Amino acid sequence: MLKQFVFLCIILISGMTRSIAQDSGEGHLGAWYILTGTHTLSDKLSMYTEIQCNLYEVTSNFEQFWALTSLDYHFLENAQASIGYGYFNGDSSFTDTQEEENTRENRVFEQFTHTGKLGKFTLQNRYRLEHRFIEKPLQSLTEHRIRGRLQITYPINDNWFLQGFDEVFINLQEPIFNQNRLTGTLGYKCSQNIKIQVGYMKIHFTGRSYDRLQLVLNINTDLRKKAIEKG
Repeated sequence: MLKQFVFLCIILISGMTRSIAQDSGEGHLGAWYILTGTHTLSDKLSMYTEIQCNLYEVTSNFEQFWALTSLDYHFLENAQASIGYGYFNGDSSFTDTQEEENTRENRVFEQFTHTGKLGKFTLQNRYRLEHRFIEKPLQSLTEHRIRGRLQITYPINDNWFLQGFDEVFINLQEPIFNQNRLTGTLGYKCSQNIKIQVGYMKIHFTGRSYDRLQLVLNINTDLRKKAIEKG
């Protein structure tokens, strides 16, 4: 009887340990806090910047830090080609442990963006090819993937707008499917160059999914005006 009790305790402890080790935070509502900006350099060139702080929970438990920039060439009024770089630092485990090493990634990408109108709706298609140089605690990886995003924006009035997008991530190595992000936000134009968006995002991976709040601050600048004033 004692042996059976000890054996049962070992199984239960083992199961609890395995559960904790594999806890990815799937059942928790997290948040993505994002600062973006488009900075016009000339009639044909602009620069995009983005910083993200992502949490497993709304106000705590670090998940990811993102810093990204791109140089965009507007070869048509409604189309642009871009080349960019991103840095990533992420914690893959929901459970915090001491002396845990994060995953780091340097990323280079090429991108094509096209914008069009359908009645009051603004449609934007974005296609991105990413080259990812990943440093995990015990290994280094080089991976490539393609991202395709359809974004739809609807103006409620001069200040308020709705925006949603769906983006699919496809690996160029196994496994083919990487993830899918479905997002909907309510936005407010504070001024001509400043917008705030609040919304919800559903992220799907194979076998698991995550719920995230989104708070986005967008600040745009036009450096052409400064150049004209100095001239």
